[in-house]
This record gives sequence, C-alpha cells and structure tokens, in this order.
Amino acid sequence: MPSATPSPAWDGRRSVIGTGAEATALLGWLTDPESPRLCLVTGAPGTGKTALLDWLARYGPRAGRPRRRTVRALVPLAGQSALGATWTIADRLGVVARSPGDLVHALATGEARRTVLLLTDLHAAAEPEALTRLIADLAGVGRVRLVVEARAGTTAAAVLGAGHRVAVVALADADADADRPGGPGPDRPEGSGPERTGTGSPGGPVPDLADPVAVCLADPLLVTTAYVTGSAAAGLPGTLDGPEPSARPGEDAAEDHGGLRVAWMRAGQSLCREQTPAERALVLLSALGDGADPRLRPALAELAAGAPWRLRWARHRGDLTPPWPGPVAVLGAAGGPLEGTLLVGDRTGVVRLLHEADASPAGRLAHTVPGRITALAPAPDGTVLLLDDRGRLHTVRGAAQRAPYLERLTEAVSATLARHPGTALAAIAGSVVVGDRLGSVHAFGLRGLHQAASHSGRVTAVSAVDSATPFVCSGGADGTVRLWTPGRDPLPEPLAERSSPVVSLHAAETPYGPVVAAAWADGVVELHRPEGGPALAFRPGPPVRAVAVTGGGSLLVGTDESLVCLTPRNRTAS
Repeated sequence: MPSATPSPAWDGRRSVIGTGAEATALLGWLTDPESPRLCLVTGAPGTGKTALLDWLARYGPRAGRPRRRTVRALVPLAGQSALGATWTIADRLGVVARSPGDLVHALATGEARRTVLLLTDLHAAAEPEALTRLIADLAGVGRVRLVVEARAGTTAAAVLGAGHRVAVVALADADADADRPGGPGPDRPEGSGPERTGTGSPGGPVPDLADPVAVCLADPLLVTTAYVTGSAAAGLPGTLDGPEPSARPGEDAAEDHGGLRVAWMRAGQSLCREQTPAERALVLLSALGDGADPRLRPALAELAAGAPWRLRWARHRGDLTPPWPGPVAVLGAAGGPLEGTLLVGDRTGVVRLLHEADASPAGRLAHTVPGRITALAPAPDGTVLLLDDRGRLHTVRGAAQRAPYLERLTEAVSATLARHPGTALAAIAGSVVVGDRLGSVHAFGLRGLHQAASHSGRVTAVSAVDSATPFVCSGGADGTVRLWTPGRDPLPEPLAERSSPVVSLHAAETPYGPVVAAAWADGVVELHRPEGGPALAFRPGPPVRAVAVTGGGSLLVGTDESLVCLTPRNRTAS
C-alpha cells in the first residue's frame, strides 16, 4: 500500500499523473492542511477513477496508529439529481437537509465531524450543472473536503478543473491498471469496488410515478430524479432547491401525480434511505396532503401493513379539512381538565389547542408571554407552564382554582429561573422539573429540591411521569436520553443514545406502561419502554421540532410543515 507521506505544499492547481502515484497523491492531498478542499479525479474511461475513490474510502491507518476520526462517505452520483444527492449526503453525515442550501448551511453551522466526501461519476449525473454548484458550495465549508470523479473532456470536469483552488489528479491512459490500488483490470471494471453502504446509484426502469406501490418498490433515488426532471420540464417550481412550496397538493394532478409527488418531496430524505417497501409506504402515507387523490391512501395503507406503525392522522401545510395548525415548535398532550387536548406552539409564541382525535381546532391558549416559547408543560390541574426563550417561567392558569401550595411552588421556581435561566421544562402533580445549560436536571417538589448532573452540556428536553414509581427523563446536547428518580442517583446507562443532539422528549404513562418518545437532530424519532423491549423508530423526512406521547400511547411528531399522529401496530412492543 502506498505510504501517506504528505506531498509538497499546494500552490493553486497541481496535477499528478502516474500509476501508484495517484494513491500517494490523494493521501498527500488529504493530509496537507494547505491543500485545496476540492480534489478532482479525472481521466479517460477505463483508467480506474472510480476504483481509486473506492480504495480511498476503504483506506485506513496502519496497525498501531490511532483510528481516524474523519468521516469518509462514498456517494455515487450517476443518474442522481441535485436533490437526491443532497438527501443521500445528508443521511450519510447524520444531518437533515431539505435542499442543497440546507445541506451547506447544516454542515457550515452544525457540529458535524470532519468529513471527506467521495463523489463518483459526476459526468453521469442527471443534473451535473446543479451538482457542480453544490460541490463548489460544499468546498467552502471548513470541515468538508471533497474528492470528485469526472470523466476527462466533459463539461463537469472542465468547470471544476478551472477553479482557482482545486487539486487535479489525472489518470493516464497507460495500461498499468494492475499497479493501481484496487485498480480495474479484466476482472475489475471501472466502477467496481467495495460494497457501498446505503442507497447507491439509481438503477432500473422508471416506475409509473402516479402508482404509489410502484414508487415504493422502485429505487428511491431513481424516483426522485424522475420527479425532479419531469417537473422541471413542466415548469413547476421547487425542483432544484427543495420540496414544493405550500401549494395545495393535487391541484395540478397531471404533473403532481395526484399529490404523490408533493408527498415524496416533503419526506424525501427519509424515503431515500434503506428500508422495506412497507416502511417507505408508511412514510409516504404520512406525508400525503388532504388534497391528494383519494385512491392513494388505501393503496399505501395496504402496502404499509407490515410497518411497525399505523397512521392515525396527518396534517400538512396547505390542508383545509381540518386546517393545518401551523408550524410546530413545541408540543404537549394534556391531561386532567384538558384530557384529549393537544397543545401546539409555533415560533411566534402562539399556542393552539387541538382535539387529539383528529387535530381539529379547539381554540387557543390565553397567555401573554412575549417572544418565543421553548417548552410547555401542562400540569394535572389544568394549569399550563411555559418557558420562554430567555429561560424564564410563565403560568397560564386553568379554569379550576389552584391549591395554595402549588402556587407557592410555582412562584419559587419562577424566582429561581429569573436568576438562573432554564433550558427545559416539565410538570407533574406537586413537582416542576427544569433542565439547565450545564447539564443538570432540577426537580422542585413539595418536599424540597433534588438535582442530578445527568448530561455533558446543555439539557435540551425533560419530561416527568407520575406513575407508581415516578421518574424523570431528560435529553441533552450530548445525544443521550437518561432516566432518573429524584432522591436517587441517575441510572448509569442511557435509555437511548445517538451521535446527534436530542431536540425533543416526552414521556407518559399509558395503558401499556410508561413510554418515552425522543427526537434527535438527525431526524430520527424513537419510542422506548423504560421497562424493556425493542424501540420503535420513525423518520418523517424534514427536521423534527417536537414530539409528544398521548395518554393512549400514540406518538405525535411535529415539524415546520406537518403534524403526524402514529400508533404502534403491536401495542406490546410500544
């Protein structure tokens, strides 16, 4: 194997031509901090370009050396649209991106690990120009390096190669392929290599784009490309920059395929990941607007029968019957006097009340909290506690008069948060739970204050369950979900953990036992049973803003343009 000796400093554009030298050149480029962030691998057909990137994806440190921390993600671009490639890259890197611009923003502003993107067959993409623009934008992100393969003599290679800060590795036409690392030969044609994880290049015939079963069975990247390129020809907006705008689905049935295309664009990143056709059908079903062709739902529901969830209802931007409740920033499922009512707060601070059965409107919460609401906690007596974006507590009293001791408790918590702002909030009978930016959880109760240092970094969400054995669950920026009974030490092992921050959390006592719902910044939602059992996962596609569990055990998932209610199909596994 070639050594990883760094090459000399790069000055503008540098071209390397040779046999085993290409591998050395790539490793030198990779380890040289002064090198351009973009490397173009080019050459004629059959010179081993794709095989070279395959090899780099597999290349690791020698024995005894520290394991590399940089992520290397190999993404084939052949046949891909810019949107499909965006979803594939985002999924590999653990971020959520609804458009190419979202992907660049997420990688530039998030805490993603250093990444090397290995992009093959740019010249064979469905939208090489749009992908070239995306690559140029990604090359400007400090944590990202890109190795891009494009065949010599193509427009894509010429455009990328003309850049001021690009390294060029040009593979010669010499018949010395056997000398290359994993190079092509009689038994290894160009494009072969290690098995690619995740969804690869689109392949197979284009399905009937109006047939919900056909699109769920087909290659999802092929479906995405077909929806994008077919729509572009029809002059519809939103084909390259992301999903459709908030137009009502189904109004232009010919190009929108009865609302199927809008639903696909809404949930695209989730649909393009590896999963069973039943799981894909469930995601697509949950993304359908109320204006979609009525024949789509029963067909998708039949295919989704093998999925672990059953869709109760879904409300999306543009829906009219009942109307979409607006963007979701915070969620709550109320009990006591508000039993059967959902509380849905948006970014402006408005909290709407919905009927749990069908998400139909039930009024608004009467409050005067200025600014944005970051958490809400319905108390059993009908009082709703709110946390604003400054970390301060507000109380919205219910119809019933509160007990004096609860008033004193709330006043004490409010005074504490005025001095030490909170980051998360929950409430049960006789207790208010608050998280802070240092990773601690505080349970204020009638018998005093209990505290636990549960997380490394900010506490992003807390919830409490008033069951036979009351417990608190918390989620943090460290990606963990932890359980704690006030007065005892927190459980040493997390209930759940991912490499992304927890963005929302809610727990509830249900007829099937206590359950905990958690959502992470990578778009994944999981439902756990603290008493044990397998977790159930769901990914709606867009970034998840809030989750909640109803008293009946249903899962609510809120995004910027959707509110979805799911029920575990097998209650004993929920």
